[in-house]
Amino acid sequence: MMHASDSIVIIPTYNEKENIEKIIRAVFGLEKCFHILVIDDGSPDGTAAIVKGMMAQQEFSDRLFIIERSGKLGLGTAYITGFKWALERDYGYIFEMDADFSHDPNDLPRLYSACADEGYDLAIGSRYVSGVNVVNWPIGRVLMSYFASKYVRIVTGFQVHDTTAGFKCYKRRVLQTIELDKIRFKGYGFQIEMKYTAYKIGFKIKEVPVIFVNRREGVSKMSGGIFGEAFFGVMRLRWDGWTRKYPRIY
Repeated sequence: MMHASDSIVIIPTYNEKENIEKIIRAVFGLEKCFHILVIDDGSPDGTAAIVKGMMAQQEFSDRLFIIERSGKLGLGTAYITGFKWALERDYGYIFEMDADFSHDPNDLPRLYSACADEGYDLAIGSRYVSGVNVVNWPIGRVLMSYFASKYVRIVTGFQVHDTTAGFKCYKRRVLQTIELDKIRFKGYGFQIEMKYTAYKIGFKIKEVPVIFVNRREGVSKMSGGIFGEAFFGVMRLRWDGWTRKYPRIY
């Protein structure tokens, strides 16, 4: 049975052996057919081996793919590697998603629909567009994330409520137009930079309300350095907004 799809879900992994098989099965269990590309940064816990074991099964062989990288090279570079891979193939819709179930696979069709049916270029699974929809996060982390998004809006004038969200659907032409090699940030700043660049180019963006559930298994990858990059990077983005020539939509 061929599993053709116009959509690829990119899932970066580092030590996600507790979650990876479950998240893959959850995505493949949806009514709409999605393909999955795992980008594994040399997980010592055997995450990649689990994925390759699943790829060897006939039911998954034509819709599950992996790129293995040596060592932790950063979230941003993982996604850009995945974007380029997807653009070399004929996917029309390219998704970003975490492996740890903080993003609910059942929301994928809603993000897809915002782009495929409603005509948006970028759909963001937003924690903050309808209040604060976060479950099991320590309050300090909720406040840090919420105010980080507010800070980005104030500094850049960019009216997206959840600027650091990592659950997204891009139409192919967005990633074709953004000059991916000019994206500077590696950590959570990458999420802000991608959205801001899409906005400056003139793409239509929709925030789709989702509930974000903190990981139950595995270890969080959050660190102070990641937040520092985002904090100072936002000022640079604002400067870019004034001085840089952005590509045109074609």
